[in-house]
Amino acid sequence: MSNNAAIVEISQAASKFTSSIVLQADSKYIDVKSILGLFTTLVGGHQYELHVHGPDAEEAKKTMAEVFAKHNLNVNVITD
Repeated sequence: MSNNAAIVEISQAASKFTSSIVLQADSKYIDVKSILGLFTTLVGGHQYELHVHGPDAEEAKKTMAEVFAKHNLNVNVITD
């Protein structure tokens, strides 16, 4: 169950930030700025983890969590 609108919106939102934003799904790590990576990974039923590192990480975490929630995607934003 791949949601094209969600994938495009997630990628566009991530691209606004300079931080590295990586989605972990099972044992795979995907750069969420890569639409192709998201297409092959973002399928229903997974528990995702989002790892954000960089100068605007706090803002990026907040924005990305909102985008995932909007599309009913279960993501755990990792804070370290």
